[in-house]
Amino acid sequence: MMADTGSEDVAVIGNTDQTPSELQNNIKNTMVEKGGTLLKGLEISVAEAEKRTGKNAVSIQETYTVYLIETRAVDNVSEVANPTPDSLWRRYSEFEIFRNYLLVTYPFVVVPPLPEKRAEFVWHKLSADNMDPDFVERRRVGLENFLLRVASHPVLSNDKIFYSFLTQFFVLCLLFYSRLKALNATFRVKNPDKRFAEMKHYGDELQSVISQLLRVRARVADRLYGVYKVHGNYGRVFSEWSAIEKEMGDGLQSAGHHMDAYAASIDDILEEEEHYADQLKEYLFYTEALRAVCRKHELCQFELEMAAQDLISKKQQREELATGTVRTFSLKGMTSKLFGQETPEQRETKLKTLETQIEEGEEMVKERTAECDEFVKNAWEDIERFREQKDRDLKEALISYAIMQISMCKKGIQVWNNAKECFSKM
Repeated sequence: MMADTGSEDVAVIGNTDQTPSELQNNIKNTMVEKGGTLLKGLEISVAEAEKRTGKNAVSIQETYTVYLIETRAVDNVSEVANPTPDSLWRRYSEFEIFRNYLLVTYPFVVVPPLPEKRAEFVWHKLSADNMDPDFVERRRVGLENFLLRVASHPVLSNDKIFYSFLTQFFVLCLLFYSRLKALNATFRVKNPDKRFAEMKHYGDELQSVISQLLRVRARVADRLYGVYKVHGNYGRVFSEWSAIEKEMGDGLQSAGHHMDAYAASIDDILEEEEHYADQLKEYLFYTEALRAVCRKHELCQFELEMAAQDLISKKQQREELATGTVRTFSLKGMTSKLFGQETPEQRETKLKTLETQIEEGEEMVKERTAECDEFVKNAWEDIERFREQKDRDLKEALISYAIMQISMCKKGIQVWNNAKECFSKM
């Protein structure tokens, strides 16, 4: 829920005893344990989901789902046979707030995505209702995967707010919301970095091909469901036929049983299909995180170019003021012609002001350049990490999917071989 503190927006996640200054220190003082990840010392799971009913921020009754986060210290696991985990319930919207915090605090990181809020790329047998038990279960698995991704990340895992999100109630200041909007904006830069431009284009292309693949998979799932149900019809017809045959009856009935068993296995197979679809969807949503890093670089470059342009303008004004010549049309030049030249005292005062502004501008350009260089270094390091993770995960998923398809084909061949044996014995 949201609470209004008067001077700044705050997202309230449970209750807290922390002061605003302590919370701000949590946000600033990240990377507590460099070189390690939280997952090495903490077991994390989203153990279950529960449907609840309550009033929202505008006092309207609503039904929503909460998810139980459980954590156990790894040391406790070795000392106690079955240690009691720390646990707390969180809504999907709280996960969204936390991820937005990560996006703004670590703009150079390809932040892991959350599972879908509404079911997408579904085939006709699946419900698109976000309260559907199967969808809630898949989302539970996806939220656990999100937490494990963050907990195994070399930077994100050491964030104090992340540990608080897992283990205690806290208030998260939404000072980052305006910065989040800036990350979603598009800026035209004069000298774009070719690597980031290509990576942004790659993100667009990857999103397109994964979307197409998911649409094809949904159509194939529909067709596969129909094929399996046809085998159920075969089973029913063979069983009915067996009732009117004496010599062929046993063979027909046996063949019908094989067909029925094959048709009944469709739910397990399509559940496994959905598992692979969710793996693809994770990387569909990762593409937006990848593009967000590229947009942040555009913002860094844009701010650097604006600072450099402002510095050039100030130096030109200084030159014009010192020499008394105007190199380009300006309001200042027109004013001088209409009302006369400035006095030496006025010119001297303006020159001193410009000198101060130029010094500040030079310092700003240095700062912006250093910020851009640091961002590029950190971002490219994380993009390389993401690439390795993506290649490994998608390779494993595609191989497993191919193995599953081969297994299904073999099962179909086996069913018809069994039916052939039954028919041969008639």
